[in-house]
Amino acid sequence: MHIRTQKQSDTLAGWLFILPGIAGFGVLTIIPIILSLIISFTDWNFLDGLKGLRFIGLDNFIEMWSDKWFVDSLTNNLVFAAVTVPATIVLSLLAAIGLNKGVYMKSPIRLMIFMPYVSNIVAISIVWGTLYNPTMGPINSFLRSVGIDNPPGWLASSAWALPAIMIMTIWANVGYNMIIYLAGLQGISKDLYEAAKIDGAGPMRSFFRITLPMLSPTTFFVMITSIIHSFQVFIAVFVMTKGGPGSSTTVLTYYSYRTGFDFYKMGYSSAMAWILFLIIFLITFLQWQGQKRWVHY
Repeated sequence: MHIRTQKQSDTLAGWLFILPGIAGFGVLTIIPIILSLIISFTDWNFLDGLKGLRFIGLDNFIEMWSDKWFVDSLTNNLVFAAVTVPATIVLSLLAAIGLNKGVYMKSPIRLMIFMPYVSNIVAISIVWGTLYNPTMGPINSFLRSVGIDNPPGWLASSAWALPAIMIMTIWANVGYNMIIYLAGLQGISKDLYEAAKIDGAGPMRSFFRITLPMLSPTTFFVMITSIIHSFQVFIAVFVMTKGGPGSSTTVLTYYSYRTGFDFYKMGYSSAMAWILFLIIFLITFLQWQGQKRWVHY
């Protein structure tokens, strides 16, 4: 009887410890998710309060596909992901392989590459915005000094604004993926490389036959997280361009934010948020199904 009472007390104590976390998760995450789903089927200006809540069914989801700004935002998101994800993976893998071979000053170099990832994204965006200044920025000053008379307008150019944010994003995210790849590389047995060397395999053959297959679970993880992050880009766009020039850097998260808090169309904004969730879920699901063919555990 005493043992049973003690177990019940331990169970109760455990629940009391985790209750604040569960309550916070429910109030700050679960309830807003449910409410956003409900609101997505309404036409609601939140300035009017609950009396302005009007159910319109699937109209928000139908309307957005004829909305030029939504289509442009989705296109920008897809281009952003298609460029930044492969570039980040390749550069982080190359950096990890280089550091794994025991280069001089390995720890300081690793720290310098990783620092952008843990730095404040607002501060990073402000600094890069200064670097990209078309008239007084260091980047264009350097380009002029080497003979390029008409350097890119960067954030002031509709053609270069999105690539400029892509470059900054790649630079900021390489460090995190590099650390993940370093952990994966250190888990590969040296015996495999020694056996391959005895069999006459060179560095390139060992890389494609041993390193890449053994790193496939790591690559899968990095790919999924990078895709999710690429569709969630917001702060860099908000700080550096406000979605401009025109709609050249407007992405779904930023357009959804503006629709809700600048135009007060919370129903339409919530519908876009759910479309974004479904896109990320679909891409992740397809990657999960496809990984069975190329990921080796």
